[in-house]
Amino acid sequence: MDRQDTVSLDKNDEIILKMLQEDCKISLKDIGLKTGLSSSTVHYRVNRLLEEGVITGFKACVDPVKVGKNMLAIALITGRYGPDYSKKIGEKLSEIPGVWAVYFLLGNIDFAVLLRASSREELKSIVDAFIRIDEVERSNTYLILDRRKEDLTVQL
Repeated sequence: MDRQDTVSLDKNDEIILKMLQEDCKISLKDIGLKTGLSSSTVHYRVNRLLEEGVITGFKACVDPVKVGKNMLAIALITGRYGPDYSKKIGEKLSEIPGVWAVYFLLGNIDFAVLLRASSREELKSIVDAFIRIDEVERSNTYLILDRRKEDLTVQL
C-alpha cells in the first residue's frame, strides 16, 4: 500500500476496527456503548471504512486443523527475471489451490508462499504446481511442525 492510499483513522475508528476484528458479529449498539457513538453513527463509520477499503470483508475464522488441513508449509521461491516476472509469478502462485498467502520479497528469494494441505499427496501436488510454472527457477518447501501463533488481526 502506498502512503497515498493510507486512510486517516481517529480513536473511534480504531475502537470499531478492534471490536470487529475480535467479533465481526458484534452489534452496532454494543460498539456504540464502547465508543459513545449512536448506532447510526457506528453504521455510517463501518460503511465508510468498507468504502475506503480499510475493512475488506467479514469472514468466519476457521481452524484449518479442525477441517482436515493439518499440514502447514512455507515455500521459498526464486523466479527467472524478466519483464513483469514478479506479477506473472505472483498471480500464478495465487491461483494454486491450497496456497493462502503469497509475499514478494527483497533479497535472494523472490517469494514466500504459505500453504495448507490435508495430506502428503496434496502437499506434493501443490509443490509440483510451483515447479510447473515456467517463470519459477527454484522452489524450497519447508513443512511447519508446530503452529505457535497465527493471528491475522491487524494491531492498531
